[in-house]
Amino acid sequence: MKIYTKSGDKGNTSLIGGKRVAKDEIQIEAYGTIDELNSNLGLLRDYCVLKRDKRFILDIQENLFIIGSLLAIDYSNNQKEHINFSKEKNYTIEKEIDRISLNLPVMTNFVIPGGHVTISTCHISRSVCRRAERNCIQFNKENQLNENILIYLNRLSDYLFILSRKITQDTNTQEIKWINK
Repeated sequence: MKIYTKSGDKGNTSLIGGKRVAKDEIQIEAYGTIDELNSNLGLLRDYCVLKRDKRFILDIQENLFIIGSLLAIDYSNNQKEHINFSKEKNYTIEKEIDRISLNLPVMTNFVIPGGHVTISTCHISRSVCRRAERNCIQFNKENQLNENILIYLNRLSDYLFILSRKITQDTNTQEIKWINK
């Protein structure tokens, strides 16, 4: 089987079920951004040193494949979800945020991203996650997306920020505080 089909050469793609849509529709933008986020998380996982962080990020990547699949459904004919995305996934991220936060200093200012390639990759992933969340919110205005997806993306961006602070501590990198002058 060839990787290229030529069926998308004129700017259209297929949803699950075969419906053809324009590649610039918000639904395609939403799951495309989820894919971009997943790729960035793969890079972040490669940079992480601790096995626990690597495993948690891999779990997130698997969840993003579920989200991408749910975003690729043809919502115009009320097609039912084939895969469930439960609120337990949100609780798992919240527990990890809480666990990591226990060992971090209290924040008193915004933090300027950077200082170490892994920290920067966390921040890039966080900002892509926020864009994915905005795209999903826009898509949800006209379609009934599983609300746990929107919550998950919101928590995921929080997790990536907290992870960046943890890695700042783990790598003994100076956290640069933004102070409005």
